[in-house]
Amino acid sequence: MAAKKGRDLEKTYSNAGFVAKLRRLADAIEQDRRFAIQIAGERIVVPADATFSIEHERSGDGEEIEFQIKWTAR
Repeated sequence: MAAKKGRDLEKTYSNAGFVAKLRRLADAIEQDRRFAIQIAGERIVVPADATFSIEHERSGDGEEIEFQIKWTAR
């Protein structure tokens, strides 16, 4: 069996669009249900038992905060 190659998808949203996504995510977490989102044309479904973390990165003169959602592919 061939190993799956990793890849990153990223899409920039307007402030209003980002807030709407966060609200839908928060509602799904509070209701213990899965969350579906489309990123750069690909539909992603996050299971209700995913884990959540927040990461801060600093390098040179740049900083980044990532809200991360992780789960095992089924």
